[in-house]
This record gives sequence, structure tokens and C-alpha cells, in this order.
Amino acid sequence: MPEDPAHLSATEAARRIASGQLSPVALMEACLDRIAKQDKVVRAMAYLDPKAAREAAKAAKPGRLCGLPIGVKDVLDTFDFPTEYNSPIWRGHRPKADCAAVAWARDEGGVVMGKTVTTEFATRHPGPTTNPHNQQHTPGGSSSGSAAGVADFFFPLAFGTQTAGSVIRPAAFCGVVGYKPSFGLISRIGMKLMSDSLDTVGVIARTVADCALFAGAVSGRDLGDPDQPPGRAPRIGICRTPFWESADPATQALLERLTGVLARAGASVQARELPHSYAALREAQPLVMNAESVRALGWEMTHHREKLSEVLRERMEWGLAQPPAAIDAARDLFRTLQAQFPSAMDDVDILLTPSAPGEAPKGLAWTGEPTFNALWTALHVPCVTVPAGQGPAGLPLGIQIIGRHGEDRQTLAWAQWVAGAVG
Repeated sequence: MPEDPAHLSATEAARRIASGQLSPVALMEACLDRIAKQDKVVRAMAYLDPKAAREAAKAAKPGRLCGLPIGVKDVLDTFDFPTEYNSPIWRGHRPKADCAAVAWARDEGGVVMGKTVTTEFATRHPGPTTNPHNQQHTPGGSSSGSAAGVADFFFPLAFGTQTAGSVIRPAAFCGVVGYKPSFGLISRIGMKLMSDSLDTVGVIARTVADCALFAGAVSGRDLGDPDQPPGRAPRIGICRTPFWESADPATQALLERLTGVLARAGASVQARELPHSYAALREAQPLVMNAESVRALGWEMTHHREKLSEVLRERMEWGLAQPPAAIDAARDLFRTLQAQFPSAMDDVDILLTPSAPGEAPKGLAWTGEPTFNALWTALHVPCVTVPAGQGPAGLPLGIQIIGRHGEDRQTLAWAQWVAGAVG
């Protein structure tokens, strides 16, 4: 049976396009065919125009992304597709320009296929997307459609955003790779910004090298080739975090098993717990997130409050009620722990920690808890999740690799080493 181009990794598809073995049009047709067959079940697409996608593939520019199809989370503006933030308030909204990240993706030859489903304003109220591994389970959020679409071969690359755990958690739940860069690596200009202290544009793909290719292209950075061996094994700190009691038994067993796997592969492995002060981020992160988000939604709150979902309205009203002194103290805690974090990584290259408490929960009304993500988002450090096994229901489990702020290239390289070691 001939190989399906939709199943190629982004890096392999780019290599074949560059060598003339594959055309952007053929790759696009394969992806569109997959969407036509599967999206009635997965429901990852918020907007798709197959005719426009085909035309864009024919006109793809040369560049690092050279004709690769891309899914764009529907909180990122696009000039040629509606941008509705999964809110009835913005139904039919058509921006005049792309957000910066999408503009640079197109400039590097990327082909935007369409918009992917997000939770409402990238918060908790979910869209209709299902998990490709079991449609009775959530794909995670808020980058639901991006993670599910990559996992089900709709496109090899997709944008996500993260304020708490919205790139890492859905990628882990769907069994793919998610990369939340260091804060600010990818421009946020033109996204529906909710929390200025936290919001980060990230990427979802099927390999670590794909993430490096994509994020490097849209940020103008050289993030290296994680497929190239780093020359030595990493020094890994196994970090259960102050929230270890929230991890399911399967996740606790996974981290224990991987400790041995990585040591046998040659890594120097040691326990590395965060100081007790980091536990305060459990309360500080949602305080800042909701207090900033309600201010960001000023027009929606003052003109269309009744059109917000009940769960979002409740969170926003809670954020509005928080004392300024408490918000300032939470932001001060962010700054203090961000400055202290490098010392928590003394003598290790990366930390290894769960990507989520467990496998994807059953049902679509809830996208799961960001327990093992929010603190790293608040610390502004790079995070990568790679597939690392299955839970008791047969759904994917991920393991999360944490690096120092600004050391994205190194973190991606070590993440690939871990991915190779865990198989």
C-alpha cells in the first residue's frame, strides 16, 4: 500500500518537498482527504476552506516550511479566515491582518489550512473536539483542535497557546509532541491576549524536530536539529513537584519506570524537588490569570456579559473581585521564583515531570487540570511533552521536559534524547 503523505513528519515532508519527491499540492490533498474522512468524528476544525487550501498550496513560497500544512488555533488572527475565539460575541469576525506568528509562518512557506477549535477565549468552556484515540474522551484544552488534528494526521504542524497548560496537556492527552517556548520567544501580536503575564504561543507536532523547525521558522531563531545526537547523555532531575499527590497511580508509576529507563540509557538521574515556596504558585497562577483576563475582556464584560459561558463569567467575576494587593503579591511571587529557578536546576540539564495528572478524562465537558503545567508557565521556562506510554484506559500518557528560560535549543535537544530513550 502506498505511503500516505499525511502521515509524514513535518521534517520528512519538508525534505521530500525540497528534493522534489513530494509536492505541496500532493501533501495538501492527503491532509484534506484525511480531514474529510475523520473530522465528522474528531471535530477539530473551526473553519476549513478546501479550495483556498489547495490554491495556497499551489502558491506556497520557498522557505523553512516550504509548503507544509498548518492548523491555526482560533485565538490567533488570520486575514483570510474567520477568527471567532469560540465565542458567539465574535461570530463572523474577519480580521484585516494575520497575527505576527501566522504571517511569519506564511512567509517561510507554511500553508494555513484553516482554524482549529479552541475553548472559549482559550479558557475552560470547551468546544466539540474529541480525542482521536477515543471519542468519548476529551482531547484536552485549550488547544483542543490543534492537538487532535496533529494526532489524527489533519496537518503536521499546528499553533497552540498556553496560559496554564493549554499546549502541553492536550498534546499529552492526544499522544503527540507539544512545545511551550520560553515566554515571548514567539510573538503574541495579533492573538486574543488574555493574560499578559502568562500567555505564550506554542506549537504542536508529531516529533520534537518538527516543533523546533516550526517554532524556529516563526520566531526567526535557530533552534537546532534535535535529531542530531547531543554528544553526551543528559543530567536529569526527576521532579515530582509539590503537587505529586494530584498524579494518578499510572502517572506515578510512569515516572518511576522512566527513571530506570533513562538511567539505563546512560543519563545521570537524580531526584530534584523544588523548594517549598514554589507550592504557592498553585494559588498565585490562577489569581493572576483570571485577574488579567477579566481586564483583557473589558469590552466583552461591559457590553456582552450575558453571551459569555456561565463558567467563564463566574471566573471573570471572581477575578474582578480580587484585591489589587493580592494580585500585586502574586506577580511579585512570579518574579521572585523566576529569578530563583536557575538555582533549582544546579547540576542538571533538564527536569523531568508529568505532563498531566493522568490520561485524558472521559467526557467532553471538561478538558482536564493543568496541575503539572501552570507553575512552569508562571516561571516562563521552556517545556516539551513527548509520548511516553499508555494509561489504564489505553490512552496516551506524556512526560514533560523542563529547561531554563532562554535555553530552548538545548531543551529541545534533550527532549529528543528523552523521547528516543523512552521509545
